[in-house]
Amino acid sequence: MSEAVAIGLLGHGTVGSAFAQLLDERAEEVRSVTGRAPQIAGVLTTSDGSFEDILERSQVVVELMGGIEPAREYVLAALRSGRSVVTANKQLLSQHGDELLAAAREGGAQLRFEAAVAGVVPVIRVLAESLAAARVERIHGIVNGTTNYILSEMARTGCSYADALAAAQRLGYAEADPTEDVSGKDAAAKMAILARLAFGAPVRLEQVPYEGIEHLTSDDIEYAQELGLGLKLVGTAERVGEGISVRVHPVFLYAGHPLASVAGPYNAVTVESPAITEITMSGPGAGGPQTASAVLGDLVSVLLAPPPTPEPAPPQLEVVTDVESAFYLHMEVADRPGVLAQIAQVLGLQGASIKSVIQKGLGDDARLVMVIHPLLESRLVAACDLIRGLDFVRSGPRAIRVLEEEFV
Repeated sequence: MSEAVAIGLLGHGTVGSAFAQLLDERAEEVRSVTGRAPQIAGVLTTSDGSFEDILERSQVVVELMGGIEPAREYVLAALRSGRSVVTANKQLLSQHGDELLAAAREGGAQLRFEAAVAGVVPVIRVLAESLAAARVERIHGIVNGTTNYILSEMARTGCSYADALAAAQRLGYAEADPTEDVSGKDAAAKMAILARLAFGAPVRLEQVPYEGIEHLTSDDIEYAQELGLGLKLVGTAERVGEGISVRVHPVFLYAGHPLASVAGPYNAVTVESPAITEITMSGPGAGGPQTASAVLGDLVSVLLAPPPTPEPAPPQLEVVTDVESAFYLHMEVADRPGVLAQIAQVLGLQGASIKSVIQKGLGDDARLVMVIHPLLESRLVAACDLIRGLDFVRSGPRAIRVLEEEFV
């Protein structure tokens, strides 16, 4: 006879109900793999159920409520009582990860959260297990399917940001209020989680600078295509000297980068390490069935894993905010001799050099689009401020980062 395991389910919305259904459908497979038969001992909703009662009757807690409170209170109570927790709550993890992991150590419990980042892409498990002994140097991720769909549609059809967003909402890829996705905040929370796993250091959401896609135009994409570039919202977590940098920005990619071909509502993550060079994982982004599948995978891992060995608290690493990048610059200027030379001179004063340039006439004015070689972001800002002050500049530089790295 298989031993039963009681599952307390907190939340029964889109993901919670999908998980309950999937668990019912796959219970026999879970039993055959783990030797334990999962049974839902109770479900907590906004209108029904008692957390204390469900906790008492459960051996594992699955938190799919979302939000910070009361999810934080419930997860901490479960972990401290020795009950392992599976969660998909990226905001909770990115803002209170230290506290949750400390509670897991205190209670000798597991905290699993594969579903919090990149849907069914198993990047959490790969970082925590397969690459646990590797020194990860850099992670790049398309970790928000909404923004990737919007940018893919703008590139495919030439439509505006507003039209692409409306299409995403019609198809269910974007919420009625898409702010958290299109502002980059959702991706920033996920990158904070990945940075903790990759570098063993606590990174909180408020330490991750992020920029969204609301200001991007179809012109940017059109000119970038002439320069051989494609546009994505990319999260980056990397070692910089003795510190780390974690950030989310729109980024232009050359075709040789593995993320350049990831289109539509898909997620993908590249992991770089001297031991492996580079690996890329991709798959569908968040959604009820996809997230539920990742949650079920975490539950199986909990049931298979031995009791965890207590680990020391992670070290503190400096979070670096001024990092080098190549940049795409877009500006409108008077169409007269010497303009490009003067702009090149200003850039040169800040240590920047031009890699490629496109110039198009607009009557008495001209549009300059260029890619410049890598320099510190602070020096790029200084150069743009100087360029805006030149008398022939009609519209100051708009800068978008360029990821020059390629794997071919």
